[in-house]
Amino acid sequence: MEATEGMPKDWRQRRRFQALRLRQREWYQRDIARALGVTEVSVSRWLAHARIGGESALLSRPIPGRPGELSPAQKRMIPEFLWHGAEAYGFRGSLWTCARVAKVIEEELGVGYDKSQVSRLLKRLGLTPQTPIRRASQRDEAAIEHWRRATWPRLLHEAQIECRTLVFVDEAGFYRNLPPGKVDLLP
Repeated sequence: MEATEGMPKDWRQRRRFQALRLRQREWYQRDIARALGVTEVSVSRWLAHARIGGESALLSRPIPGRPGELSPAQKRMIPEFLWHGAEAYGFRGSLWTCARVAKVIEEELGVGYDKSQVSRLLKRLGLTPQTPIRRASQRDEAAIEHWRRATWPRLLHEAQIECRTLVFVDEAGFYRNLPPGKVDLLP
């Protein structure tokens, strides 16, 4: 058991050894599971491994998989590439996607990554996905406020006088095959 002063470095490994120690003190599996915050199935599996392979079966092992192809210095370059913006690399719009970042990494560093791996790579670099602002760039806040304070109350008042219902329809999102009677109306 690799440890500093008799204690394993990995918390998962430490938890497995704790389960073994509690079982040696004749604790029930359900009590061990409850005390360690795991399922009884996990405790049962750990204890079975320890019975078959001894305590060494509870040691942490390296995570299998191919090592990354980018050096730490190359990884540090990625935020700089992204800072230039997506349009600098010929993409339409300024939104970065994992597929776009993968293409830039391949173009700049010559290393191919799948977009799912790019997501993990960006997370390790401390970069988080950002939701684009869903607001038109030509939006006029003053005109919107005027409409809310002056035009809307006037339209509402006129509709009440004439016993009419105001309906808002967005042509871009209008579904032509909507069944009759399924139109949402504002009160």
